Amino acid sequence: MNLAGVAKLLDKSAFAGSVATADRLVRTVVKETDVSLCDAVKMMTVNPAKLLNFREKGKLAEGFDADILFFDENINVKKIL
Repeated sequence: MNLAGVAKLLDKSAFAGSVATADRLVRTVVKETDVSLCDAVKMMTVNPAKLLNFREKGKLAEGFDADILFFDENINVKKIL
């Protein structure tokens, strides 16, 4: 259940997780830290793919399964290919 941007159990007794989107997480890291956009995107793509042993995901390269996201100047997703 998502109430006001917070995931809660159906009985509302506890938090159930996050409803934050990947672009929101990248945007927050870039704006709130000294991490570059390039490094923040890597943190959201390459590192999790390696951790989960997804050999064909995580980067733009031949043989990899990937979507290309275009951000605006405020790191909002504008287009996905």
